[in-house]
Amino acid sequence: MTTITKKKSVEKEMDEESYLHTVWRRFCYHKPGLISLWIVLALVIIAVFAPLIAPYDPNAINPEFAASPSLQHLLGTDTIGRDMFSRLLYGLRVSLFVGALATLLSTALGTVLGLIAGYFGGIADMIIMRITDMVMSFPYILLILVASVIFSPGMWNIILILGFVDWPGVARLVRGSVMEIRDADYVQAARIEGMPGHYILFSEILPNTMAPILVFATSVMAISILDEAALSFLGMGVQPPQASLGNLLNGAESISVLTGMPWLWVSPGVLIIILVICTNFIGDALRDAVDPSTTR
Repeated sequence: MTTITKKKSVEKEMDEESYLHTVWRRFCYHKPGLISLWIVLALVIIAVFAPLIAPYDPNAINPEFAASPSLQHLLGTDTIGRDMFSRLLYGLRVSLFVGALATLLSTALGTVLGLIAGYFGGIADMIIMRITDMVMSFPYILLILVASVIFSPGMWNIILILGFVDWPGVARLVRGSVMEIRDADYVQAARIEGMPGHYILFSEILPNTMAPILVFATSVMAISILDEAALSFLGMGVQPPQASLGNLLNGAESISVLTGMPWLWVSPGVLIIILVICTNFIGDALRDAVDPSTTR
């Protein structure tokens, strides 16, 4: 490697470090986003170490049925005697896992299709955009419900369904970003140097579209958590005895549980609200942090 090449490499690393430092500094100015980030990180750690934190097996049946919260059972027990605190920890784990994987799948699929459509244009763009329009023309919740009925309920099926339903928004966002930068000088220089298309797409264009993708992914994460909760509440998502935040709310279908045993549904409901609000605040903070018009 020549001295000039080494110098360019060092300068590029310094620029990247400076940019990341600037983004983090701007992110920290957004106090709700920063607090939300620490809350979500804490919940993720709790979910990862749920087997060590949970005082009981989440599926173990205790003699006390529908017991109210006590020192022995911090959040009480459900109608068949299972410890609600233990099930809440495992339910948090499953819901975060479903939300994260569904977001990763939809974001990856939408990014690849958006890159192809925006960069190559022509027939590829037309086909991908028509498929995108077709998927987006169906009512969102109806499409998810129909897919859940066609495929057997379960955690992995819900991940696949949410992943393949949420990608069109990412694809359209990435396509628009690529169309703005595909004629930039550095892209033209890569073409002149004879770089292959996949190198230009993933090494030159993709890094410059990551900021809006990350911001959009936070909203997809929040929607995925809500969708999993809704489907599991309706019995078409994660199936008992496996716990999720959605199927822990099943008890609220009964008026006697809704009014007389609030410990069965308040804690998972509050946790869903906290996750969704914090994820949205993180997205707002990221949007402000990567916005070049921000002067702070």
